[in-house]
Amino acid sequence: MRNRVKRMQVMASDGSGCWRSRPGARAFRAVGLLQIAALTMFALNGCAGKPDLSRSTLIVNATLVDGTGAPPRAAAVRIAGDRIAAVGDLEVEPGEELVDARGLVLAPGFVDTHSHADIGLWEHRDALASVSQGITSAIVGQDGGSPYPLEAFFDRLEREGAAINVGSYVGFGTLRSEVLGEDFRRPATAGEIERMRVLLRAEMQAGGLGLGSGLDYDPDIYSSTDELIALAREAAAHGGRYMSHIRGEDSALWEAIDEVLTIGREAQLPVQISHIKLALRSDHGRAQRLIDILDAARDAGVDVTADIYPYTYWQSTLTVMFPDRDFENLETARFALSELTTPEGAYLGDFAPNPEYEGKTLREVAELRGIDPATALVQLIRESLAYEEQTGDEDVESLIAIGMDEADVERLMRWPHTNLGTDGDLDGAHPRGFGCYPRFLGRYVRERGVMDLATAVHKSSGLAAAHVGIRDRGVIRPGVFADLVLFDAERIVDRATPQEPHAVSVGVHRVWVNGEVVFADGRTTGRLPGRVIRRAQAVDAP
Repeated sequence: MRNRVKRMQVMASDGSGCWRSRPGARAFRAVGLLQIAALTMFALNGCAGKPDLSRSTLIVNATLVDGTGAPPRAAAVRIAGDRIAAVGDLEVEPGEELVDARGLVLAPGFVDTHSHADIGLWEHRDALASVSQGITSAIVGQDGGSPYPLEAFFDRLEREGAAINVGSYVGFGTLRSEVLGEDFRRPATAGEIERMRVLLRAEMQAGGLGLGSGLDYDPDIYSSTDELIALAREAAAHGGRYMSHIRGEDSALWEAIDEVLTIGREAQLPVQISHIKLALRSDHGRAQRLIDILDAARDAGVDVTADIYPYTYWQSTLTVMFPDRDFENLETARFALSELTTPEGAYLGDFAPNPEYEGKTLREVAELRGIDPATALVQLIRESLAYEEQTGDEDVESLIAIGMDEADVERLMRWPHTNLGTDGDLDGAHPRGFGCYPRFLGRYVRERGVMDLATAVHKSSGLAAAHVGIRDRGVIRPGVFADLVLFDAERIVDRATPQEPHAVSVGVHRVWVNGEVVFADGRTTGRLPGRVIRRAQAVDAP
């Protein structure tokens, strides 16, 4: 998403909250969430087995799609406190809130495994972009950048609250920035790798889900594979995973796929490919070749998975199209505007040096300047880098560009080991931030029949949670957290477009996070029940 890792400094909190790190907290987490769930349900139900009706809701007449991939069925669901208390043929109890969901689907809240919700979270704690499309958990720390230090970020989240649950990977670029500073245009030395391992160990102990890289961006792009393997082994020692925006999604795709598989094999940890795609026009139609490579790796013991968003256009930086960082090279610019996108299919989402360009295509900007599109691209990068140098702002430009083939998107989407993810912001320029899941369920599932509803919900919830190591979320069963979305499967669809990226989707009726309603009747409720999601078990490295 960003050319340079933007370090987020946050103040530590003295407030308490769910899973707050404190003496003995790691030992408590190590008990295991399933045992904790059982203890919680005992406390909720009491010795007589009755639910606590002081915060109890019964949802009836819904079509239940439970997130496991099982077929839809009729069932009622009782929420007691922050957990699901019962599922089945249930009768309303005195004093209990009753929700009649006739004609609607009840599913687990969606788990966004590739989110940039940490950008602007404090300004948008109601997380309208997320909850309005059914997202209840966002996994940040993507593309190599993460809030730092995580413990301070988690403390602030617990103190100030948010509508959604948030977990985080540890950004490889964040670690590189901390250790290498501005001298990052080279592989790290053995001593620097060791210093990064020490920082990573602390972030993992704070609850990081694993190591996340953004190998198309500074400072990650200059790293070596050996550097990544060493840090991935550290993450693995703590039960973590590896999430990667791989080193190339276009001209270097096949080498980048080989690298991510090598890291998984050598470090012996699960690896997830971020926003999997075939972005080079010459590679369009080769989705099955990519899947065959990934399946062969899985057969050989590499636990490789992926996330995907349901759009043929991506959002990144202008500079991402110059992998050799030869920003003044007109031949590279011409290649980018013929093989990666077109001047008509690429437009500026952000451009701080001249905000009037925002929303215009590269063709339109070139015409305004009286030059060809390739020259305009080079000039825009030059101006954005100068603006960044002058202001210190690292997020000064972004590009949204058509670059994928629809048939490839659908084929990769159907791969059994692909889950949905937005790659979106809470206040971003790409419509995926507001429209990803309703678009998937409405246009791909209902209209095109790319897959059945149960599989689609599984990819959005249970499978997604499994791919990032989250327990007790992503499915509907007694004892798990009550993260739920109630939607109309016959009506749900996105409304966000590149021209109106913040248009709220339709068809989502109600969303619960930890048992509290955060979205209903087309608006957020103001409640902030989100929790910090840390790794299910903290395992200290030897």
